[in-house]
Amino acid sequence: MRTLQNTQLTDPVWAWADDPGHPKAKRTPMLCPRPDMAAGPMPVGIRGAVPSPEGDQPGSLEFRYWNLAAALRRAADYWGPLMPLGLAWRPEVGLALHATMDHGDDLNAYYDRTGLVFFHHAISGMVVYSAESPDVVCHEVGHAVLDSLQPGLWSVASAEGAAFHESFGDMSAILCALQLESVRAEVIAETLGDLSRTSTLSRIAEQLGWAIREINPAAVDPDCLRNAANSFFYVDPVTLPSRGPASRLCSEPHSFSRVFTGAFLRALAGMWRQQGTTDTASLAAVSVDMGRLLVAAVAAAPLVPGYFAQVAAHMLAADSQLYQGRYGRRLRTAFVRYGILAPTAATSLTADTLQRKSAGIVGAVPLEQPGLAMVTIPGEAYGLTHSFAVAAPTAASRFSVAGAALDVGAVTPSGAGLVAESFVEDLFRRGRVAVPENLRADTDLSGDDEALYTHEIMEDGAGPTLTRRLFD
Repeated sequence: MRTLQNTQLTDPVWAWADDPGHPKAKRTPMLCPRPDMAAGPMPVGIRGAVPSPEGDQPGSLEFRYWNLAAALRRAADYWGPLMPLGLAWRPEVGLALHATMDHGDDLNAYYDRTGLVFFHHAISGMVVYSAESPDVVCHEVGHAVLDSLQPGLWSVASAEGAAFHESFGDMSAILCALQLESVRAEVIAETLGDLSRTSTLSRIAEQLGWAIREINPAAVDPDCLRNAANSFFYVDPVTLPSRGPASRLCSEPHSFSRVFTGAFLRALAGMWRQQGTTDTASLAAVSVDMGRLLVAAVAAAPLVPGYFAQVAAHMLAADSQLYQGRYGRRLRTAFVRYGILAPTAATSLTADTLQRKSAGIVGAVPLEQPGLAMVTIPGEAYGLTHSFAVAAPTAASRFSVAGAALDVGAVTPSGAGLVAESFVEDLFRRGRVAVPENLRADTDLSGDDEALYTHEIMEDGAGPTLTRRLFD
């Protein structure tokens, strides 16, 4: 696996090692090799003309281009060797994952199965470009990687499924940052060797978070967009409000994602501490081990209502297969700490159970529609003239596990139909569904025409269906 410190500096360009931070952060970009965008197994690209790297100082168009190129290449170089044999980008994406560096005015970025799209916005005397943050870029690449590993997550109507997509993006940002020697050294010094502490590594997208706080202080964490060093505890998202301030957990995917990301960071910290030598080299190795566990788990985990618990169990199974259970205790304690696995669920995953049930997990080939059944949603509830269909998480579970109840024992996951209905209701509450004019009644509840919709109602021979447009 390529890391910048082991790559000869030819045709160097300037780029950020980590997020550029808030306006007073005064961070310094690094000099790195000019990225080979066409390198396999996961080529990347940037739409538009290729500028010369000469004069690529911070703030210039050239800097923003080559900084984006470096972040794209870093993410592709990290995930490419970990993917199942022969698996790369989605067919709709094509041979290379292309990015649009600046699509217009917004504080956002998204992946839409054709590529990545980034924006800019002027705020408090500063123009913030979402593509300038390696955190944001590697997060969006994470969406594209996960879409290849588990394509069913694109269409399933599940708050946990959507939240895991956002968590995977944040985990991608963290793991890709750890491929840089300078970042590893900085975070070890900053946390005094305890990676579970808040740090430049745990703080995702500090600059974008600052810009959003200038508009709505309660919308994001106080020091970044989302902080992986958090203390959120699992709750069935069906029981949560559809939106709320960043200080509280809600069912909105970015908010709920913080539960799994928090457990991930704690597990990563524990995996590193158990190495014989806790230095930058061992941290690089552990970051690759964690990536392998994630890839194996999400390619094989079934789409069920309690999806977080299934991914956690599959990570333990992957550890059993790949590392003979070396990281089992660290994974179990992290998932229990965050309520993703109830204590009884975690202890039921004995070495014998994992060995018996983990056949075929490592190297699994993802299925296009892994156990999804269509359920009908009454259209009149949302001001539509017709009912529409959505894909519910109805796969068969491999492991009998569940998240923790708030009092004692395990929570009983909500049924697949209720999970789908709750997900749809949340989308309409947040104005995220585009509805064709011919399906709108006079009580239509679809969102503002200027909104960036994540979903749309599409009509085909089988009738109206809720379909995802993008992950933003």
